[in-house]
Amino acid sequence: MTARSSLTIVLAAGEGTRMQSSLPKVLHPVAGQSLLAHVLGAAPKGAGATLAVVIGPDHEAVADEARRVRPDAATFVQRERLGTAHAVLAAREALARGADDLLVVFGDTPLISAETVSRLRAPLKNGAALAVLGFQAADPAGYGRLLVEDGRLVAIREHADATPAERAITLCNAGVMAFDGRRALQLLDRIGNANSKGEYYLVDAVAISRDMGLEAVVIETSEDEVRGINTKGQLAEAEQVMQARLRKAALEAGVTMNAPDTVYLAADTRFGKDVTIEPFVVIGPGVSIADGAVIHSFSHIVQSSIGKNTSVGPFARLRPGTSLGDGAKIGNFVETKAATLEAGVKVNHLSYIGDTHVGAKANIGAGTVTCNYDGFSKHKTEIGEGAFIGTNSSLVAPVKIGAGAYIGSGSVITKDVPDDAMAVERSPQTNREGGARRYRELKTKAKTPKA
Repeated sequence: MTARSSLTIVLAAGEGTRMQSSLPKVLHPVAGQSLLAHVLGAAPKGAGATLAVVIGPDHEAVADEARRVRPDAATFVQRERLGTAHAVLAAREALARGADDLLVVFGDTPLISAETVSRLRAPLKNGAALAVLGFQAADPAGYGRLLVEDGRLVAIREHADATPAERAITLCNAGVMAFDGRRALQLLDRIGNANSKGEYYLVDAVAISRDMGLEAVVIETSEDEVRGINTKGQLAEAEQVMQARLRKAALEAGVTMNAPDTVYLAADTRFGKDVTIEPFVVIGPGVSIADGAVIHSFSHIVQSSIGKNTSVGPFARLRPGTSLGDGAKIGNFVETKAATLEAGVKVNHLSYIGDTHVGAKANIGAGTVTCNYDGFSKHKTEIGEGAFIGTNSSLVAPVKIGAGAYIGSGSVITKDVPDDAMAVERSPQTNREGGARRYRELKTKAKTPKA
């Protein structure tokens, strides 16, 4: 049987003025991804699935984000703000192409899941013209109430217009809807603006469908899943819900976390088996952690690949482009960036390794710095397999340290070092006999008060 085709319209034109930010609302992050990216991730994909994102004027950054996440996304501009139905019809060109199902979702509901979107589509296969996503509200004040008779949705009553009996209803409108694609434009075009604000409201489609003798139904989900984001406070609440989900999923996948509430994960974090995450670790986007790795406390990791049986931290910072081979060890107060460390490499403490390739089983001593930036360009350091870099060494890139080479402590290396060579760069040491005693006497005399 041929799969039903779908068109998902994501309404993402909101300015987000209550966020007190110049960043468009849907670009604010939750768990390392924009609100919009989460919503697009829940939309149907694959054959027969099309996607349209309605954006505001001059919101090209939103269009760019939509295409980054879903290259198949088309964007449409809502130039006037005349209500939710008006926003949907900004994508009329996409609507006119036709689809079996039309889904209307909001770009500021990052907690909605693909499974819920799928459940919302299901009644359309059985003849419903319209399915509305609802939830049982802990505090329904301000929400539109879903009025159901004999299992069918007959109306959505806004809080201000509801009777006392209707206000007692806790089944509320989440705003997300699914339409029979064959009837969607017919319903949308019948929505008028005879209301106090002169706007076109998508919720009016329910009463219109009933007047046309069509069936409308409710699909329920949790209140958390349909949280809309309008303020920074609500953004923080959504982050808490998302983090709880991610931690639970990680624990169920076998990750050991003895203080999970202190660990922050990204939505795309990937774990192998028998991974351990100690307290107060922050993992940003683009991180994969392989089998047996241990991430020690107070480490911060972004866009990095961590191999099997590695050890990271405590107090380590892995910046974008870091790749750790199996059995590598990154110790306390070590920072890496755009660095590949092959299997068994040790960087135990107090070092910066940037724009660097380190061969297998090399040892980087404490205080080592790869000097990769000259004020204008970044340069690369190459350290060969089995090399030993002594404590407090500066490697001035571009430079190559050969396999098995040995760098004496305190050296500033500006030239390539061949395989198995020893390089020591220090000024000659001079010892001044009695110098320390004379220095103390001089300083003591200078501090003695004059008579």
